[in-house]
Amino acid sequence: MSEKTSDILKKVRRIELKTRGISNALFSGEYHSAFKGRGMAFSEVREYQPGDDIRTIDWNVTARFNNPYVKIFEEERELTVMLLIDVSASDSFGTDQQLKKELITEMAAVLAVSAIQNNDKVGVILFTDRVEKFIPPKKGKSHILRIIRELLGFEPQHKKTDVAEAVKYFYNAIKKRSIGFIISDFLTGDFSDELKMANRRHDVIALQIYDRRELALPKIGMVQFADPETGEKSWVNTNRHKIREGYAKNAAIHHKRVRETFKKSGVDFALIRTGESYITPLLNLFKHRG
Repeated sequence: MSEKTSDILKKVRRIELKTRGISNALFSGEYHSAFKGRGMAFSEVREYQPGDDIRTIDWNVTARFNNPYVKIFEEERELTVMLLIDVSASDSFGTDQQLKKELITEMAAVLAVSAIQNNDKVGVILFTDRVEKFIPPKKGKSHILRIIRELLGFEPQHKKTDVAEAVKYFYNAIKKRSIGFIISDFLTGDFSDELKMANRRHDVIALQIYDRRELALPKIGMVQFADPETGEKSWVNTNRHKIREGYAKNAAIHHKRVRETFKKSGVDFALIRTGESYITPLLNLFKHRG
């Protein structure tokens, strides 16, 4: 076994233990109530009782026994959870003791563990400006360990971001209604049409990861910026008020546009910042849905 493989396996075990503990302590009940089965499956029939909805009458059974019977339905408990995870180069950014990709990895692991503990299937779509890897939904601990291993060791072939492409792939690949978590910084072009389409079939939730330096520049003189997705470099004088003001304005416009896209598409979402706990935003999201 190579040193790199051994190191990744240790990290897999460490993250699996940490996220399992978080899921057990905080998310088990909240997850269940937030994502309980949306479909209804036929269970049995019984004799009609006063107050029953006449729309549930089983006319075939009623005719056979010459007495009214109604259908009883039970909630379909098993769900399929798909994690659409941004692995583009912009996720390598972070200024608060944590890279965006580190936060994304841990959050995705918590969601995957919570789903498996709830006896749900979990699948993964890793994407940049195209789908880099598709892991079909399955159950089981070994499947979770595989997902965490991929999150830690996966090296994408491309650097840019295209959320629309990932959402379109999700829509085409998964036919049965599922829960779809999109975990990204959403530094991408318009994806509103694809999101609306996917949310009509599935239950889509967006988790937007961001770093505080993406919203405001500090006043620290001349700084060289490099776009991780294009490689383009430029020097910026952060002492200039107009530079900082323009940067903050453009960032605010982008974040507002992304939030409006979520709302217009009917998608629940949470904003989660690097260097801060993701537990409270996730719990608030779960409670809101529950």
